[in-house]
Amino acid sequence: AYLKADLPIHFCGPAGTGKSALAMYVAAKWGRPIVMIHGDEEFKTSDLVGAEYGYRLKRVQDRYISTVKKLEENVVKKWMDNRLTVAVKNGFTLIYDEFTRSRPEANNVLLAILEEKMLELPSIGSEETYLRVDPNFRAIFTSNPEEYAGIYKAQDALRDRFVTMNVGFFDEETEIQIVKARSGIPEAEAKKIVKLVRNFRNLGDHKHRPSIRESIKIARVLKKGDKKPSNRDPFFKKLCFHVL
Repeated sequence: AYLKADLPIHFCGPAGTGKSALAMYVAAKWGRPIVMIHGDEEFKTSDLVGAEYGYRLKRVQDRYISTVKKLEENVVKKWMDNRLTVAVKNGFTLIYDEFTRSRPEANNVLLAILEEKMLELPSIGSEETYLRVDPNFRAIFTSNPEEYAGIYKAQDALRDRFVTMNVGFFDEETEIQIVKARSGIPEAEAKKIVKLVRNFRNLGDHKHRPSIRESIKIARVLKKGDKKPSNRDPFFKKLCFHVL
């Protein structure tokens, strides 16, 4: 419904809650080609939009008259679009994963794209400095809560332009089925592992709340080592200590 109304979507939640998978699923259901960007602290606006990378050299040597040598050189800087410009220009679906890992100033270019439907391009010697956003362009963002390490606070102006949905951890039965499918262990064993990890998650230590990824790690190691999740097995206890 939000995509039909041309509203950008923002999935926000802890690590391991399936935000990226959900974003890719929604984008696939939308049915347009997908361009994916992963947030990075080192990003500059040019890493999103594009820049002049290298140049093109054209050399013409005229020897029509043997006694006269004519040499003409023409050097043109070469502009290359980066992924955001490609998505805007062609009406693709943009997935900007963990966008708050990029510095806010790098993301400022998104403000005009999402509101005025215009992309401002650097002056590259042509008259076209603005690119109109294709009507089919859509954007899906994901992010972790602001208390996570390496996260920048998103600009209020940017948050104001999209619809934020908070994504939480899966219910117990869903976690059991995912762990079973991703590791190949029996359902009864997956249930024991999931219950253990969920109990650890609910201890109240918000600095480390293990996600379903920890359950999958434990289950895979047990499967490969032909072990069982038993509290009488020193290997299992050491495995849980390392993972959790």
